[in-house]
Amino acid sequence: MHYLSFVWDPAEGIDLGFFMIRYYSLMFVIAFTLGWFITKRIYKNEGESQEKLDSLFIYMVIATLLGARLGHVIFYQPELITEDPLSILLPIRTVPEFEFTGFQGLASHGAAISIIIAMFIYAKRVIKKPVLWVLDRIVIAVTCGGIFIRLGNFINSEIIGKPTGSDYGVIFAQLNETFPRHPAQLYESAGCVILFILLYYIYWKTEKSKQLGFIFGVFLVILWSIRFFVEFVKEAQVVGREDWYLNTGQLLSIPLVLAGFYFIWRSYNNRYEA
Repeated sequence: MHYLSFVWDPAEGIDLGFFMIRYYSLMFVIAFTLGWFITKRIYKNEGESQEKLDSLFIYMVIATLLGARLGHVIFYQPELITEDPLSILLPIRTVPEFEFTGFQGLASHGAAISIIIAMFIYAKRVIKKPVLWVLDRIVIAVTCGGIFIRLGNFINSEIIGKPTGSDYGVIFAQLNETFPRHPAQLYESAGCVILFILLYYIYWKTEKSKQLGFIFGVFLVILWSIRFFVEFVKEAQVVGREDWYLNTGQLLSIPLVLAGFYFIWRSYNNRYEA
């Protein structure tokens, strides 16, 4: 008997008869919707227009989805480039046979890189402010979104943790298993909750938002540190890399953590007054 564990076997989604609302997709909708409202309040506080917010939303959605998908292919499944290139950007699989799969396989590191590039373009073309000004503000919404994306991973029983070797953990029934694993997705989601509260407090209750890059730096350091340590209890996501001392997610997180420390240090001599 596993007294400290529970069996996780959720439905795939909400079946409307003519259409299935998948919970994972619903988590993305919630993430983007809450992100929009959070950023709207920040933009109102900064005296920025609704038009600039609408443009930001478009940039963010495209950058997040495109970057996350390409990041997954480049970092975790590069064989798709030669074996099944149509599946990279389309919700299908053609190898070994044609199948509608829906959009799946997304990497947060790819999304992070893509969002930074998109915000650089947005800052130059739309809002006409330093890119760090934009990043300091949108990472608050991004962190909130991360809470729900990881909940979506948990609902899908994907990005699973390693077996706990004890009574504690989650038994993922969809994987046809009877032993508990670490709910790694919930660990990251909880970390995002704490980080969101911290960033929200820093922006609204302190003067740190005037230090260009400070909030962005805190975001990088804490988020990717959480990712780094949670990876120790995750199963390897790439076949053949199980024996790596540090896995792909950890190796990609290290430079982002170091960059975060740099931006925090740099922010003390880099103030922005509107």
